[in-house]
Amino acid sequence: MVVFIEECVYIYKKVPANKKSLIIWVNGAAPVIGTMSCIGLWIPKAVMITDMTSATYFAIVVFKFLIMMLEETGGDEVFLKRANKHKLKISTGPCCCCCPCLPHVAITRRTLFLLKLGSFQFALLKLIFTLLSIILWTNNNFNLQDISATGVALWINLFVGILTIIGLWPVTIIFMHLKTTLRTRKIIPKYTMYQFLLILTQLQTAIINTLAINGIIACSPRFSAPARGYMLSQQLLILEMFIITLVTRLLYRRQYGPLPEEEPGDTESTKMGPSLCSHLNSQEGCTRM
Repeated sequence: MVVFIEECVYIYKKVPANKKSLIIWVNGAAPVIGTMSCIGLWIPKAVMITDMTSATYFAIVVFKFLIMMLEETGGDEVFLKRANKHKLKISTGPCCCCCPCLPHVAITRRTLFLLKLGSFQFALLKLIFTLLSIILWTNNNFNLQDISATGVALWINLFVGILTIIGLWPVTIIFMHLKTTLRTRKIIPKYTMYQFLLILTQLQTAIINTLAINGIIACSPRFSAPARGYMLSQQLLILEMFIITLVTRLLYRRQYGPLPEEEPGDTESTKMGPSLCSHLNSQEGCTRM
């Protein structure tokens, strides 16, 4: 958290106003998740609450990362103005990576709105389902270890899983479209860190908890198998989030050069090429971040 606070001070002083809150939200993912894991170790009975808090924060980060990529190109208006002669490839993961025959989609205000809505619904509904789960838990109607068809936890987690896939899809679409444009802003390693957060906080935790619930992780004196699984998961997350915090600090703290000019000869179906530098020069100097 000390590293994150120091990074927030730097961002507040050095980063343009339209990116400050976005970058702070994205940078805060690993420190917040690591802190919640520490609390989960100190207060074992609060593990469910800390896990839900981390998952809810990450759902918000998914939406913030999408907006951050658009802001790196100059904002919605600049993105739409520059991208009107390009098309989006929607046959990407996690929804449609197995459907290469899907047509490219024209980039319009409506398309951009739907992409934003796809990620925003995940952030909003994840928060709603987290609050609902806590309310049911206080009434003894929600138990994460109850994965039977009659259990509430199974259906809530299933629905949240569907929302997660839908929410991640727009981010992948925009990244695949802008990764060439934003290569000088190190968008690929930034996206890689975002993917690591997804895998470690969602997939890794789910695998360990499932193994523990099914007794594959053996119990030990004073700790049941689920308790040992939760402890192992939190301990791993603390170390992993600390490493990711240091890496993201290096990526977001450095200053980047201007976006290169677009190469001639791009066709309507190609990805958005490197450009916009002249426009950014007039707005924010094209050199910050």
